[in-house]
Amino acid sequence: MEPMLQAIDRLRARGYGFDLVAVPRGRLRCGGCGMVINARDAIVAETVRFEGVSNPDDQAILSAIIAPCGHRGLFSAAYGVYASIDDVDVLHGLIR
Repeated sequence: MEPMLQAIDRLRARGYGFDLVAVPRGRLRCGGCGMVINARDAIVAETVRFEGVSNPDDQAILSAIIAPCGHRGLFSAAYGVYASIDDVDVLHGLIR
């Protein structure tokens, strides 16, 4: 399994240079322009899941996203018991 930092470096090299952050009501804030977008309007180009070898609660997800504003960025979140409500709402929107 590819470690998260290696996946981030790989995706950054492919042009996903900004961070996307979850905000309330299933939306993301673009780190490139500050625009707040509905997660349902984003295009998910790739998703990488991470699970801890020794602890199944150690779970995270990294998505390479093309935002409606045109910026390409990364959204990372814990999932499972450690997921925040805002992250869960965004993940539901991205899954559609």
